[in-house]
Amino acid sequence: MRHLLEIKNFLTKSQVMNWAKASPVHPKNRGIPTPTKRMSEGCSSCQTCESVCPVTAIKIESSEKIRIDYGSCIQCGECVLHCPDEKLINSGFIYVFSKHRSSLSISYMKGDFVPEAKIPDTENHIRFEKLTKTNGFLYREVAAAGNNSADCELNASFNSVFDSEREGVRNVASPKHADAIVYTGPISVNMAGPLADAFEVIAEPKALIACGSEAINGGLFPLGTRPKEPDLFIAGDPPRPDVAIQAFRYLMGRFSFSFQEALHKFLQSSK
Repeated sequence: MRHLLEIKNFLTKSQVMNWAKASPVHPKNRGIPTPTKRMSEGCSSCQTCESVCPVTAIKIESSEKIRIDYGSCIQCGECVLHCPDEKLINSGFIYVFSKHRSSLSISYMKGDFVPEAKIPDTENHIRFEKLTKTNGFLYREVAAAGNNSADCELNASFNSVFDSEREGVRNVASPKHADAIVYTGPISVNMAGPLADAFEVIAEPKALIACGSEAINGGLFPLGTRPKEPDLFIAGDPPRPDVAIQAFRYLMGRFSFSFQEALHKFLQSSK
């Protein structure tokens, strides 16, 4: 019987993630909230969505203008659930990451927006990409007082479905062996020092990666002191394993992506 199972597994189609066919939209995932077609009529400015958002990621600036900070958004769906006009929807869009924090905040005018001009990479971005594009990269994770959900998802990125090591992405035991620090959580007072120390011992070029909405904006807590401005922001509470790996591939220069352009294209195709 055991041998028959082994033969069956050998003949069964592989379930490993195909990154060439991966999509930024997942039909079974809540994803980020986006305006519906009805938002073109404007909204009643009741500010219900703004008041129920636990991380103040939504700001109603007028009946026609709404700003959503997707870096802070934990994709809980409360704004969609409580909108009395049903002008927000859970989009299923999950690729919420960027090298630049400002790119994750979008101001919608009557439910639409114009993608920002491309922001040039910094010298450190370019050097890091040159180092890691072929060889992959090693990172040391630092759990900086978060809720551990992002840590669990990073652990899941090594399973047989996502298999991050196939992309050369590995979590190492010491920051001395790493190319990057991936930190989770809002960085408590007690973790600010260890995070800074871990980043300090890495040789240049090196990267600091904020993984999860808590790491980007603190979540429900004040954001603590970071060693520097992160080189990559991966939003979500927590980010899915495939989202984290695609973000790493993007930082390494293996995946061409612009959050605002991809989201705009998706919204246009949904109309």
